[in-house]
Amino acid sequence: MLVKICGIKTEEAAQTAVNAGADFIGFVFAPSKREITAEDAATIAQSIPPSVKKVGVFVNETIETMTEIATLVGLDFIQLHGDETPELAEQLPFKIIKAFPAEPEHFSAMHTYPSDFYLLDSPFGKNRGGNGTVFDWDVTRNLSIDRAKIMLAGGLTPENIQQARKQVNPGCVDVSSGVETNGEKDPKKIMNFIRLAKSTRKDESIDNIHNA
Repeated sequence: MLVKICGIKTEEAAQTAVNAGADFIGFVFAPSKREITAEDAATIAQSIPPSVKKVGVFVNETIETMTEIATLVGLDFIQLHGDETPELAEQLPFKIIKAFPAEPEHFSAMHTYPSDFYLLDSPFGKNRGGNGTVFDWDVTRNLSIDRAKIMLAGGLTPENIQQARKQVNPGCVDVSSGVETNGEKDPKKIMNFIRLAKSTRKDESIDNIHNA
């Protein structure tokens, strides 16, 4: 199971995620309380090892701006979270993560979109970002996309990550608010989330971690 910790704004949070075993670090370059400047992201990115992939989240941004920021920061993936067309994605010289709201009427578009991962999120809020709530995972039951290419988001937490794994079986999970306390990344929650997401132990649970 791959894990993406998104909305990183500090080097401390990035290093906690890296040390805990995160596979992706996400920077938000769109209007959001987690928005970061390209310059600050570039500084944090210098401390992230090449084995951990850097993702930039954009919403309806121009190709030129995305390419400029991606080059400055050293992004490995560009995550498109708006109304970007397949034609736009094909013009980007980076690997792509395309976000789709987890509603069946949007699933057919996934089959023709050029993307390395298809991110399923709860219905988008006004800024086209997820609203941090869990959607009905049963809607993915008949989704005919390679599960290894599904990146699951939307209200994931240390408490529900193992149920999400069991019910959806995605190749990757993406979390932001679920590892925060009072709007800031919480090191303990990051570590617990990654541990549970990657655990192969049937008896592993958040209660066991708390009681350890």
